Amino acid sequence: MRLSEKARRGLTGSSLVLLPLLASPMLFFGCSNTIEGKPIAAGGAGPTEPTFPTPSPTSSTPPTTASTIPGPPTTGPAGVIPLAPDQNGYVFIETKSGTTRCQINKDTVGCEAPFTHSPLQDGEHANGVSITSGGSVQWVLGNLGAIPTVTIDYKTYGAQGWTIDATEAGTRFSNDRTGHGMFVSVEKVNTF
Repeated sequence: MRLSEKARRGLTGSSLVLLPLLASPMLFFGCSNTIEGKPIAAGGAGPTEPTFPTPSPTSSTPPTTASTIPGPPTTGPAGVIPLAPDQNGYVFIETKSGTTRCQINKDTVGCEAPFTHSPLQDGEHANGVSITSGGSVQWVLGNLGAIPTVTIDYKTYGAQGWTIDATEAGTRFSNDRTGHGMFVSVEKVNTF
């Protein structure tokens, strides 16, 4: 079949219109937002602490903290001070010295402190350690952020199935069911 000269010119013109349409998906799919490599922070900068908006009180009602949010009733041995969890099942504490902060749930205790003898993680000393109720330990670089901590005294507390024995030397966390836990101080962390 032979096409007339006019028909051939018409097809050639249509091809020029189709070329940008066919090329545009290749341009679109050829782009990427992924940048290869490993980020490196400036020396000593450490992780930045995330901030969360803090509502300002508009009435004479005291601000809500983890210690004032009602949780399920907790029972424990005599002399143990119960700490109620928040609506997500977490208890956030800060030691009396103010150098260690921890988050506690039924399965895990994780603490953040300026540890002096922690292992290296990505070339920096870890500032966080966690232990599960099963005894698994993990050191991390991280930051707990602006958590609503309750400052504990040198006493014994109970939170989410963990007994917390706070002393001047450090804080011991023991899982009531399994017996696993850890002793945390800035100078050392012992797990059991």
